[in-house]
Amino acid sequence: MNRKKDVVETARLRARLCLRTNRAATVRKRCVGESGITLIEMLVVVTIIALFAALVAPRMMGKAAAARRATAHAQVNSFMTALGAYKLDTGTYPTTDQGLNALRVKPENQAQWAGPYLPQDIPLDPWGHPYLYKYPGEHGDEPDVVCLGADGAPGGDGNNADIVSWKNN
Repeated sequence: MNRKKDVVETARLRARLCLRTNRAATVRKRCVGESGITLIEMLVVVTIIALFAALVAPRMMGKAAAARRATAHAQVNSFMTALGAYKLDTGTYPTTDQGLNALRVKPENQAQWAGPYLPQDIPLDPWGHPYLYKYPGEHGDEPDVVCLGADGAPGGDGNNADIVSWKNN
């Protein structure tokens, strides 16, 4: 029975000592029955997060570039559809000087204009550059609408490649 009392009393003394030490010390010390995170555990977690980020981030960046290219294709196709409606109403496409803005604002000397042919203002391409418009075009009877890609310059490969109205790339 004394032994049981001694064990209980020892545990009480350790708990009191632990509380006093924790209150007084500036650096928290581990006491019996307390748990915490070790530096090794923290390093393992940080390593796992870094590996996850290294594997997932490049895939997400590739998806963002593909989404921008798809958006540019959709916008060029939308312009071509609106330009077709413009031609049906007026009998001709807007001139190069009138540009794509003729789809939103009635050009002077255009009595048959029944627009606006686009629901919103002419957007910039997904990379923040204006679309290029030319009529008469160099690639058939329709106007040329061009998105210069990520670099904003003619030509290029991958994300820098031009997206044009006369090709379905």
